[in-house]
Amino acid sequence: MGSNRSATSLVSFLQEDLAISSPDVNMALRLQAQNSGPLPMILWQYGLVSIEQLDQIFDWLEHS
Repeated sequence: MGSNRSATSLVSFLQEDLAISSPDVNMALRLQAQNSGPLPMILWQYGLVSIEQLDQIFDWLEHS
């Protein structure tokens, strides 16, 4: 349950702080389910976040 809560918090951070659209987040979540890769890397690989945003995501994950 803790993992699900942290995933929900990450999605909220992506949408509220980094202004990533719901469709983009949903697409990345579908790709993550297919590829079993980390969500931040999938977002970056598909051009949905910049390298600077990726760094912000990792900082957020480290401190959450």
